[in-house]
Amino acid sequence: MRGNIWETKWLTVSITLTLTAVSISAYVLKRKWNHLNSKIEELEASLKSFSDNCASERQGRIRAQQALRKEVTQSQPNSQKLNLTSYPMMPIGVVHSCFSTRNGTPRQPLLVPLARACLVFNTTRVPPASLEGLEEYSHCWILYVFHLNTDLDKLWKHPSKSGFKAKVRVPRLKGGRKGVFATRSPHRPCPIGLTVAKVMTHIVTMVCDDTSHK
Repeated sequence: MRGNIWETKWLTVSITLTLTAVSISAYVLKRKWNHLNSKIEELEASLKSFSDNCASERQGRIRAQQALRKEVTQSQPNSQKLNLTSYPMMPIGVVHSCFSTRNGTPRQPLLVPLARACLVFNTTRVPPASLEGLEEYSHCWILYVFHLNTDLDKLWKHPSKSGFKAKVRVPRLKGGRKGVFATRSPHRPCPIGLTVAKVMTHIVTMVCDDTSHK
């Protein structure tokens, strides 16, 4: 009988100690949880403040740039205001194809389906990482400049002396003339071309199968 009493007391003490330990652990965990929540709230508030400051700074820069542009525009003579609408660009790559001359280059890519070209990017301007994901698409658009035009220097430096022709002769019309924008002539006020290319593969360079001018 006495043994059962001692066993009951020890069991009661053991249960009490266990409950106490659980309570202490729960209290410690709760304090840690509250501390973590407090830290998270502080970090979220700090991040929101940083984002708001960045957005405000960005808006301030935009307004300052717009104000500066307006002041510059108003201070320029009318003869020079046109220069503000020009947008200087630098090439980011070069296309190497199996066609070395203009004569013989197909008008449309489907005329020579086995022709291939390689678009080599300038890695100082186009990091390889910028091409990631391109393989998921079948085609891409390529903007290019007719850099072999003989009148580019005059066209860019002295537009009034470039001798730009509004109409050009179209071979298929047997000498008939059409407006330059209705033709494929590379000699135009803005010597920029557009073509669609099929993406074959890319590593640091991208290989495509079209170099015809469009």
